Amino acid sequence: MKATIDWTGNASFKATSGSGHTVQLDGPPDHGGENLGPRPMELLLMGVGGCSSFDVMSILKKSRQDVTACHCELKAERADAVPSVFTGIHLHFVVSGHNLKEKQVERAVSLSAEKYCSASIMLGNAGVEISHSFEIRAAD
Repeated sequence: MKATIDWTGNASFKATSGSGHTVQLDGPPDHGGENLGPRPMELLLMGVGGCSSFDVMSILKKSRQDVTACHCELKAERADAVPSVFTGIHLHFVVSGHNLKEKQVERAVSLSAEKYCSASIMLGNAGVEISHSFEIRAAD
């Protein structure tokens, strides 16, 4: 896996993935940024949510659950000192669908947390307290 980061002025950078996709990163105005994109730590948090959400949906599809939406809300705590690393991340999944089985959703979230999500498992192994929860909503 590869990526490149190119400075685009002030506190702004263009990140390009090995697959050719770009994301504009920027710092906050009080650090010279113009709020043109997410902060790097926000992008890291979004990556954790995307990685785990990908797993949850893949597992639910394989278990033939009729999912119509999957929403993941993430809340992170950071250290007060520099470096301001993540100390805790909570992922809350809101899964909507028709006749979803609670055990299947619970299993999907647990498998992602314990076995498949490279991003959250890596951060957990580095000392970040990772927690998960979920709720099921009937599809409209």
